[in-house]
Amino acid sequence: MPRTAARVVSQVPSTALPQRERRFRYPGRKPLPDREVLCGILYVLHTGIQWELLPKGLGFGSGVTCWRRLRGWNEAGVWQRLHEVLLADLSAAWRRDWSRCVVDSSHVRALKRGHHTGPSPVDRGRAGSKHHVITDGYGSPLAVLLTGGHRNDVTRFLPLLDAIPSIRGRVGRPRRRPDSLFTDRGDDHDIYRGQVRVRGTVPAIARRGTRHGTGLGTYRWVVERTIAWIRGYRRLRIHWERRTDIHEAFLKLACCLITHPQPGSLC
Repeated sequence: MPRTAARVVSQVPSTALPQRERRFRYPGRKPLPDREVLCGILYVLHTGIQWELLPKGLGFGSGVTCWRRLRGWNEAGVWQRLHEVLLADLSAAWRRDWSRCVVDSSHVRALKRGHHTGPSPVDRGRAGSKHHVITDGYGSPLAVLLTGGHRNDVTRFLPLLDAIPSIRGRVGRPRRRPDSLFTDRGDDHDIYRGQVRVRGTVPAIARRGTRHGTGLGTYRWVVERTIAWIRGYRRLRIHWERRTDIHEAFLKLACCLITHPQPGSLC
């Protein structure tokens, strides 16, 4: 198991993991420990291997066992709570930049279709999905959303802003709103600028018709780097799952690994 992943998961309280009671009579075999199953989930996330091809000789259990445990943990909100804990650790270490947040999206092909997929205008109408990401000024992911490949980015950056959790870690009330929001010219609309101001954030949205290289790229490159980190996990390069919750679980787990305040390591 990668060391950083082990440190990340060690911060999850044992009470946060759903426990299934064994039957008193005919209890059957004992379930595999959560650590071994998590190793299998991380193996699939890093390598992109199919669930049924997960090698049993590694001690991770079967692919079905790992799939069920991942589904159960995601339904229990384990990854969301873990992400909030890691964000609080960054805030306590003064590694959180609230002066600005940056929004961008990335397209992935969906070979098995399913929910949150649609004909992508950038892939000749093939089925695809989009990863919508919002980061702070340092590039740490604050929230992530999954939509169909045909959805316009302008419809998602406000839900992304609202999806930022209340982050603790410092003295005073938890903080949730950044000072400013940077996004590209695809979100250029005065109505959305007004809605961002209502939320207490200053919009910094590029204007349509302006030439590239006007200055916003100096701040927006951090979210592009974070998207590249997410795409570094092979399971997330293509939307393989028919069930949306499984792909979202992988996406949230990748964000947890990236958010971990350990310099120089992402896996």
